[in-house]
Amino acid sequence: MAIAREHPLHKRRFGRNAGLALVLLAFIALVFGLTIAKVSGGGTLEAFDHTYRPALDPATQIPVEE
Repeated sequence: MAIAREHPLHKRRFGRNAGLALVLLAFIALVFGLTIAKVSGGGTLEAFDHTYRPALDPATQIPVEE
């Protein structure tokens, strides 16, 4: 008696799983590519988000009248 007989449901599940795997791999490749492009094209990487910039402080802004 053969136990390894495959049901059509298994084939459909495999197809869906393979499709999902391809979509996830494409997404990972896209994120990786964008990360490499951003890091390699950035020149010097400076952490401006950790420094005080008066231009971004609302308390030092001069109100503009319309």
